[in-house]
Amino acid sequence: MSNTAYYTEEGLRKLQEELHHLRTVERPHLSQQIADARDKGDLSENAEYHAAKEDQGLLEARIAKLEEVVANARVVDTSQLDDSRVYIHSKVMVRHVDNGSQREFTLVAESEVDIKVGRISVSSPIGKGLLGKARGEIAEVVTPAGTTRFEVIDISR
Repeated sequence: MSNTAYYTEEGLRKLQEELHHLRTVERPHLSQQIADARDKGDLSENAEYHAAKEDQGLLEARIAKLEEVVANARVVDTSQLDDSRVYIHSKVMVRHVDNGSQREFTLVAESEVDIKVGRISVSSPIGKGLLGKARGEIAEVVTPAGTTRFEVIDISR
């Protein structure tokens, strides 16, 4: 199973900046906290030391995860994508079949989601339902609240 994820240049840059910050700012800061706590004496009863060590473990896990994500990330050149069907980084105008309301979504990777501006994950129920659809097709989206149907009105980049 491939761990490849597709990002915009901006999305990948944000991940790389976060990784850099964790490595160069957070990691040294935690190391200093551990050293300071260690200097306070008996480690078996030193709550600050144990808390700092736990934070260090969580930080290292986050760094390892980000390193894996960045290593497997691919930047999508949206100018090269076909806009006859919905793919990642497609901007999709849909019409709710039952009530006629319209909404625009842009399908993005998990880390780029921002629902306030209509950026939804390709792995969300709506994203999964829309993937591969063409203009005029109906996407049936299964959610915990039931099935919702969206008609694809327009696809752009």
